[in-house]
Amino acid sequence: MNGVIVGVRKDSQTYVNMKRKACAEVGIMSFDVDLPEDVPEADLITKVYQLNSDPDVHSILVQLPLPKHINEENALGAISIDKDVDGFHPLNIGKLAMKGREPLFLPCTPKKWHKDKGAKSSCSRSVRRSNIVGLPVSLLLLKADATVTTVHCHTKNPEAIIKEADIIIAAAGQACMIKGDWIKPGAAVIDERSQRPEQEIRIPIEASKVAGFITPVPDGVGPMIVAMLLRNTLDGAKWVIGQ
Repeated sequence: MNGVIVGVRKDSQTYVNMKRKACAEVGIMSFDVDLPEDVPEADLITKVYQLNSDPDVHSILVQLPLPKHINEENALGAISIDKDVDGFHPLNIGKLAMKGREPLFLPCTPKKWHKDKGAKSSCSRSVRRSNIVGLPVSLLLLKADATVTTVHCHTKNPEAIIKEADIIIAAAGQACMIKGDWIKPGAAVIDERSQRPEQEIRIPIEASKVAGFITPVPDGVGPMIVAMLLRNTLDGAKWVIGQ
C-alpha cells in the first residue's frame, strides 16, 4: 500500500499511523511518499503516475485534505482506478451513484454501511455532503432502501429534519453542530470523525442521554475505516495480480 501525503497535518498523521500499524499486523507492506506542503500539483500527479506504473504497488491513496493550491479532483482522478483503494476516483463514485452498477472500490468510511440490513426501511440523516463521507454514505444507504436526507450548511431548519431521524451520521467539520435536544429518543448517532481527540466533539455530551446508540471518539469508527481500507487493499492486489 502506498500513501501520498502532502504537508503535515496532525489529524492526517494520526490516520496514517493507524494505517501503518494495521498493515504491519496483517502483513501488508505499507510505504508513504511524503511531499512538502508547497509541492506543485503537477509534481504530485507525476508521483501518482509513477506509482500507477509500478507493478509492485497494488494500492494507492492520496491523503486528504490537500493544500488549497492543489485540485483534489485532479489528484484523485490521476490514480489508476484498479489501485484506488480509497474509492474516490470519479469512475468509482459515478458507478456508486448508478442503479445496477457497483464500483470497483467503495470509499472506506461509508463502506461499513454497505448492505447493512439494519439501515433498511429506516429514516437516516447524513449531516454533510462531501465526496469523502456524506455523498457516498447517502448513496449506499439509498441502495439499502433507507430514506435518506442530507443536511448541509444551506439547509433550512436542520433541527426539525434531524429530529425525525432514526440514524444520524455526523460528518460535518463544525464542532457540536448537532444539539442534544435535536435527537429523537433512542436514535443511533454515528460521529464519523475517527481520531481528533484534541478538538471538540461534533456530538455534544448531552446527546448520549437521549440516543439509543452513540459512537465514541476516538476508537469509534476509526478502526472500522482502517479495516475497510485493508480489505480494499487485499481486493486490489487480487485484481492487479489477476489481470
